[in-house]
Amino acid sequence: MISNIFPLFAQKLPFDISMMTTVVGNLIYLLLAAIALWGAYCVLIVWRRIGQLNFKRETHQFDFLTAMRQLYLAGNTDAIKSECEGDKRAVPQLVLILLKNATLAPGKLRDLLIERFQRDVLTELDYRTNWVHTVIKSAPMVGLFGTVIGMMGAFGKLGSQTRIEPTMLASDIMFALITTAIGLAIAVPLIFTTASLSIRTARLEDFVSSAILHIAEWQKDAKKE
Repeated sequence: MISNIFPLFAQKLPFDISMMTTVVGNLIYLLLAAIALWGAYCVLIVWRRIGQLNFKRETHQFDFLTAMRQLYLAGNTDAIKSECEGDKRAVPQLVLILLKNATLAPGKLRDLLIERFQRDVLTELDYRTNWVHTVIKSAPMVGLFGTVIGMMGAFGKLGSQTRIEPTMLASDIMFALITTAIGLAIAVPLIFTTASLSIRTARLEDFVSSAILHIAEWQKDAKKE
């Protein structure tokens, strides 16, 4: 009885399953290519953005904060603005926020700087990183969908032909394996890449958190002098 299922199934199909698997197979290839490009694009954006936001070395940040602190204590806000306005890194932008909110208490100022950093910087990075995680999850699923389509094409030929040569099934089975391999080939490198991005993001957070603590204390130092 089971041996009669495939011929019966093939006879009742209102369309050519080989044509369907060919069309859907091409769409799956295009979808996998789009997923791979989008994942690579998001990784590139996050990687470059972190590089633009952070100092290369902690000593460079320390030297910058020391210079800005001296200018702030001297009341030379114009020099601070000229140094920071063209600098897209996170810490110089936080220094500009300090100048606009210099009347706040140190505790409130610290909370404001943390809030702005999380809202303006970390939210953007999380948005792109979440897209990378979506690519990691979706690529193997699309590859698995291609596996199903390829096996449907193979079984469709088994059900519609009385004499089947192995070469007639090879293309469908190969398609099933290739799409699975492509899905994994997209996901696995991105897993390691997101781990590296997480490390870079954590390093950025550590640098900025340290800077916020120093910036929030400038007001106290200014009042003492």
